[in-house]
Amino acid sequence: MSSEVAAGSSATQQFVTRIGGRIRALRKQRGWSVQQLAEASEVSRRMLTQIELGQANPSLATVDRVARALNTDFAALALPEGDATGVEVEGTVAWQAPDGSQALLLGATQEPRAELWRWTLAPGGRYDAEPDRPGAQEIHHVLSGRLTLALQAGLQVLVPGQSAVIASDQEYAYLNEDAEPVVFVRVVTGA
Repeated sequence: MSSEVAAGSSATQQFVTRIGGRIRALRKQRGWSVQQLAEASEVSRRMLTQIELGQANPSLATVDRVARALNTDFAALALPEGDATGVEVEGTVAWQAPDGSQALLLGATQEPRAELWRWTLAPGGRYDAEPDRPGAQEIHHVLSGRLTLALQAGLQVLVPGQSAVIASDQEYAYLNEDAEPVVFVRVVTGA
Protein backbone atom coordinates (compact mmCIF):
# COMPACT_ATOMS: atom_id res chain seq x y z
CA MET A 1 0.00 0.00 0.00
CA SER A 2 1.30 3.41 -0.93
CA SER A 3 1.99 6.08 1.65
CA GLU A 4 0.53 8.67 -0.70
CA VAL A 5 -2.80 10.33 -0.11
CA ALA A 6 -5.53 8.49 -2.02
CA ALA A 7 -7.29 10.53 -4.66
CA GLY A 8 -11.01 10.95 -4.89
CA SER A 9 -12.51 11.97 -1.56
CA SER A 10 -13.55 15.56 -0.91
CA ALA A 11 -11.62 15.54 2.39
CA THR A 12 -8.50 14.46 0.55
CA GLN A 13 -8.98 17.16 -2.09
CA GLN A 14 -9.41 19.78 0.65
CA PHE A 15 -6.15 18.63 2.22
CA VAL A 16 -4.28 18.67 -1.12
CA THR A 17 -5.66 22.11 -2.01
CA ARG A 18 -4.87 23.54 1.44
CA ILE A 19 -1.26 22.39 1.53
CA GLY A 20 -0.68 23.41 -2.09
CA GLY A 21 -1.89 26.95 -1.45
CA ARG A 22 0.10 27.29 1.74
CA ILE A 23 3.28 25.98 0.15
CA ARG A 24 2.92 28.43 -2.74
CA ALA A 25 2.26 31.35 -0.34
CA LEU A 26 5.27 30.53 1.85
CA ARG A 27 7.52 30.03 -1.17
CA LYS A 28 6.49 33.42 -2.57
CA GLN A 29 6.97 35.09 0.85
CA ARG A 30 10.56 33.90 0.75
CA GLY A 31 10.95 35.13 -2.81
CA TRP A 32 11.89 31.63 -3.95
CA SER A 33 11.31 30.10 -7.33
CA VAL A 34 9.90 26.59 -7.56
CA GLN A 35 13.41 25.44 -8.50
CA GLN A 36 14.89 26.96 -5.32
CA LEU A 37 12.31 25.17 -3.19
CA ALA A 38 12.94 21.95 -5.12
CA GLU A 39 16.64 22.15 -4.29
CA ALA A 40 16.03 23.02 -0.63
CA SER A 41 13.46 20.25 -0.10
CA GLU A 42 14.92 17.58 -2.41
CA VAL A 43 11.52 17.29 -4.09
CA SER A 44 11.32 17.57 -7.87
CA ARG A 45 10.24 20.83 -9.44
CA ARG A 46 7.49 19.03 -11.32
CA MET A 47 6.10 17.47 -8.13
CA LEU A 48 6.18 20.85 -6.35
CA THR A 49 4.31 22.51 -9.20
CA GLN A 50 1.67 19.78 -9.09
CA ILE A 51 1.40 20.09 -5.30
CA GLU A 52 0.97 23.87 -5.49
CA LEU A 53 -1.77 23.46 -8.11
CA GLY A 54 -3.56 20.81 -6.03
CA GLN A 55 -2.96 18.22 -8.73
CA ALA A 56 -0.67 15.85 -6.80
CA ASN A 57 -1.25 13.58 -3.85
CA PRO A 58 2.12 13.84 -2.09
CA SER A 59 3.26 11.41 0.56
CA LEU A 60 3.26 12.65 4.14
CA ALA A 61 7.07 12.51 4.06
CA THR A 62 7.17 14.73 0.95
CA VAL A 63 4.96 17.33 2.62
CA ASP A 64 7.20 17.16 5.68
CA ARG A 65 10.37 17.73 3.60
CA VAL A 66 8.81 20.75 1.89
CA ALA A 67 7.63 22.12 5.24
CA ARG A 68 11.13 21.85 6.71
CA ALA A 69 12.63 23.63 3.69
CA LEU A 70 10.14 26.45 4.27
CA ASN A 71 11.04 26.56 7.98
CA THR A 72 7.64 25.35 9.12
CA ASP A 73 6.12 21.96 9.91
CA PHE A 74 3.59 19.50 8.59
CA ALA A 75 0.81 20.62 10.94
CA ALA A 76 1.15 24.29 9.95
CA LEU A 77 0.59 23.31 6.31
CA ALA A 78 -2.16 20.75 6.94
CA LEU A 79 -4.46 21.98 9.71
CA PRO A 80 -7.36 24.34 8.96
CA GLU A 81 -6.99 27.96 10.03
CA GLY A 82 -8.07 28.54 13.61
CA ASP A 83 -7.24 25.01 14.79
CA ALA A 84 -4.56 26.27 17.18
CA THR A 85 -7.04 28.65 18.86
CA GLY A 86 -9.00 25.86 20.52
CA VAL A 87 -11.75 25.53 17.94
CA GLU A 88 -12.99 21.95 17.97
CA VAL A 89 -12.44 20.10 14.72
CA GLU A 90 -12.92 16.45 13.82
CA GLY A 91 -9.51 16.21 12.22
CA THR A 92 -7.84 16.76 8.90
CA VAL A 93 -7.57 13.74 6.64
CA ALA A 94 -3.88 13.75 5.78
CA TRP A 95 -3.68 10.25 4.30
CA GLN A 96 -6.30 7.88 2.96
CA ALA A 97 -6.01 4.57 1.13
CA PRO A 98 -8.53 2.92 -1.20
CA ASP A 99 -9.20 0.22 1.44
CA GLY A 100 -10.54 2.82 3.90
CA SER A 101 -7.37 3.20 5.94
CA GLN A 102 -6.76 6.80 6.96
CA ALA A 103 -4.76 9.17 9.11
CA LEU A 104 -6.45 12.15 10.77
CA LEU A 105 -4.31 14.99 12.06
CA LEU A 106 -6.29 16.08 15.13
CA GLY A 107 -4.15 18.98 16.33
CA ALA A 108 -0.71 20.26 17.17
CA THR A 109 1.04 22.35 19.80
CA GLN A 110 3.49 25.16 19.09
CA GLU A 111 6.17 24.81 21.79
CA PRO A 112 7.17 22.15 22.39
CA ARG A 113 6.05 20.96 18.99
CA ALA A 114 3.84 17.87 19.03
CA GLU A 115 1.20 16.44 16.71
CA LEU A 116 -1.81 14.34 17.71
CA TRP A 117 -3.13 11.83 15.14
CA ARG A 118 -5.84 9.16 14.96
CA TRP A 119 -5.09 6.34 12.52
CA THR A 120 -7.30 3.57 11.20
CA LEU A 121 -5.81 0.68 9.25
CA ALA A 122 -8.17 -1.65 7.43
CA PRO A 123 -7.55 -5.41 7.57
CA GLY A 124 -4.33 -6.07 5.66
CA GLY A 125 -3.54 -2.34 5.69
CA ARG A 126 0.00 -1.05 5.75
CA TYR A 127 1.65 2.38 5.89
CA ASP A 128 5.38 2.65 5.17
CA ALA A 129 6.90 5.72 6.81
CA GLU A 130 10.10 7.51 5.92
CA PRO A 131 12.53 8.47 8.70
CA ASP A 132 11.90 11.74 10.54
CA ARG A 133 14.57 14.12 11.79
CA PRO A 134 17.21 12.67 14.12
CA GLY A 135 15.83 12.35 17.63
CA ALA A 136 12.16 12.33 16.57
CA GLN A 137 9.83 10.02 18.48
CA GLU A 138 6.28 8.72 18.29
CA ILE A 139 3.95 7.40 20.95
CA HIS A 140 1.32 4.90 19.81
CA HIS A 141 -1.73 3.86 21.84
CA VAL A 142 -4.08 1.24 20.46
CA LEU A 143 -7.81 1.85 20.91
CA SER A 144 -9.09 -1.23 19.06
CA GLY A 145 -7.68 -4.01 16.92
CA ARG A 146 -4.06 -5.11 16.83
CA LEU A 147 -1.24 -2.87 15.56
CA THR A 148 2.06 -4.26 14.34
CA LEU A 149 4.99 -1.84 14.24
CA ALA A 150 7.69 -2.96 11.82
CA LEU A 151 10.91 -1.44 13.15
CA GLN A 152 14.56 -1.95 12.31
CA ALA A 153 14.88 -3.99 15.51
CA GLY A 154 11.95 -6.22 14.54
CA LEU A 155 8.20 -6.40 14.92
CA GLN A 156 6.34 -5.01 17.92
CA VAL A 157 2.66 -5.93 18.38
CA LEU A 158 0.27 -3.77 20.42
CA VAL A 159 -3.28 -4.68 21.48
CA PRO A 160 -6.04 -2.41 22.86
CA GLY A 161 -4.87 -0.45 25.87
CA GLN A 162 -1.17 -0.92 25.11
CA SER A 163 1.22 1.88 24.22
CA ALA A 164 4.73 2.10 22.82
CA VAL A 165 7.30 4.81 22.21
CA ILE A 166 9.48 4.45 19.13
CA ALA A 167 12.28 6.42 17.54
CA SER A 168 10.84 7.65 14.23
CA ASP A 169 14.21 8.64 12.78
CA GLN A 170 14.35 5.19 11.17
CA GLU A 171 12.41 3.42 8.43
CA TYR A 172 9.31 1.87 9.95
CA ALA A 173 5.80 0.76 9.05
CA TYR A 174 2.35 0.32 10.59
CA LEU A 175 0.62 -2.96 9.74
CA ASN A 176 -2.74 -4.54 10.40
CA GLU A 177 -2.31 -8.27 9.96
CA ASP A 178 -5.75 -9.11 11.38
CA ALA A 179 -9.30 -9.37 9.99
CA GLU A 180 -10.58 -6.38 11.99
CA PRO A 181 -9.59 -2.70 11.60
CA VAL A 182 -7.03 -1.29 14.01
CA VAL A 183 -7.54 2.20 15.44
CA PHE A 184 -4.71 3.92 17.26
CA VAL A 185 -3.61 7.31 18.50
CA ARG A 186 -0.21 8.61 17.51
CA VAL A 187 1.69 11.51 19.09
CA VAL A 188 4.71 12.82 17.16
CA THR A 189 7.46 14.90 18.75
CA GLY A 190 10.62 16.32 17.24
CA ALA A 191 9.66 15.59 13.64
